[in-house]
Amino acid sequence: MKIAFTFLLLLVSSNYLFAQPENIMIGTQGSPEEPSIYINSLNPAIIMAGSNIDKLFISLDTGRTWLEDTLLSNSGVWGDPAIIDDTAGNFYFLHLANPPSGTGHWIDRIVCQKYITAQGIWTEDTFMGLDGRLDYAQDKEWIAVDRTNNNLYVTWTQFDKYGVADTSKKSNILFSRSFDSGHSWSTAKRINQTEGDCIDSDNTVEGAVPCVGPNGEIYVSWAGPDGLVFDRSTDSGNTWLNNDIFVSNIPGGWDYEIPRISRCNGLPITDCDLSGGQYHGTIYINWSDQRNGVNNTDIWLVKSTDGGNTWSAPIMVNDDTTQNHQFFTWMDIDQSTGYLYFIFYDRRNYTDELTDVYLAISKDGGQTFENYQISESPFMPTSSVFFGDYNNISVQNGIVRPIWTRFDVVNHLSIWTAIINPETDLSTKPDIASQNNISANIYPNPGTDIVYFSFKIKTASKVKLEVYDQKGSLITTIINGKDYRPGKYIQEFNASEMQLKSGVYQFRFSSDNQSISKQFILGGK
Repeated sequence: MKIAFTFLLLLVSSNYLFAQPENIMIGTQGSPEEPSIYINSLNPAIIMAGSNIDKLFISLDTGRTWLEDTLLSNSGVWGDPAIIDDTAGNFYFLHLANPPSGTGHWIDRIVCQKYITAQGIWTEDTFMGLDGRLDYAQDKEWIAVDRTNNNLYVTWTQFDKYGVADTSKKSNILFSRSFDSGHSWSTAKRINQTEGDCIDSDNTVEGAVPCVGPNGEIYVSWAGPDGLVFDRSTDSGNTWLNNDIFVSNIPGGWDYEIPRISRCNGLPITDCDLSGGQYHGTIYINWSDQRNGVNNTDIWLVKSTDGGNTWSAPIMVNDDTTQNHQFFTWMDIDQSTGYLYFIFYDRRNYTDELTDVYLAISKDGGQTFENYQISESPFMPTSSVFFGDYNNISVQNGIVRPIWTRFDVVNHLSIWTAIINPETDLSTKPDIASQNNISANIYPNPGTDIVYFSFKIKTASKVKLEVYDQKGSLITTIINGKDYRPGKYIQEFNASEMQLKSGVYQFRFSSDNQSISKQFILGGK
């Protein structure tokens, strides 16, 4: 019998003064990146996530364990996942297309797939933006829901021909809507005044993320040759402003260089406070740029309190004083409180390209920001591996679930979330409540092949890790009294090579005088 155990990751850290949110690996299959995540608005235990090119993940326990599947579509699946739910708690998973030969061409439409949460089934997928002209490409879509009437609004970029320098080819921002829960979509409508080029760089119009205002307004911003601009509709998308409103310049452009990242952009995210609180109706736009220098990318926020007519000066979200990079930002608003939450990569703690994941929170309408490191360990990316164009975050009623991509030399790309309760997990006080020396987690669980056991120890200890079956019989010992320094570790367990059958198993983990037992389930083989 062949037994394969691979040691994946080591982090040595001496700082345990601050509470650390638990990190959960969501998936590793298919070199996942550009992750999207959304907490169900009716039942926050249910969370849906997705990643390039065609991976779907569902959690039924607020993100602690995940089920993984491959997304299928009659129009093909080609990444750019964008997820939201409606007033009935049904999810919508939007993505790019790759239709079968003879039925269309690569990214020729935006596809919408609806998941009926109560029944656990998918409806037949629909699409929008199919132009019919050869080479026209539909890219970087996002969706908003008006929760007063369940209208669905989608904006995206259309390329006359993707990635070409031909000045006769243009990019534009398109809009489509559905009044019947995604069963049908309106003819796509151009809403921008200034066209962009098709190079997929600074002078291309991109980053159209829509949101809904307090009176049903549709708000959206994007980046392009005019910098950061804003548009709105007050009649469900029938008409839009005659002239886009200038918001801010983007020094260095939205397409910039970050060491060891294959490509990086600072495209905007637009959202509106609908909490009914002090900042109700305020519109926010979040992005990143290099106005402070090409070696010092930062995260920015502007806001408008008059429906987008006028905008504040940019304020920096990251609170470091270093000349290091912060990049790949995303923002969400907890509509129960009006608090703003931001996720971004951060290199403030290092002199090289080691990268952490940070969360920023504003509780005063974007005036001040608290920054917290939420990744348990840094990673070193490599420019030879594509990292996608964004991360994501979802917040519902105090439950915060960011999602991000990381890279490890052995494990390569993986996507992660963190289990965050802002009232306790992001305390700046010493973590006195938790006196345990050890903590552990398993993912994916249930699993079908490779299972990862992660553990953290706070003081130097001898570690033992064993695997038992449901009857309590020892299957194998993975670690047998080995000395470990404080830190976070991940151990791979190859259940397939162990020839284990479907069933319930258990990791037993001990460190000096403490022990933890963690149950995991193997699915059908």
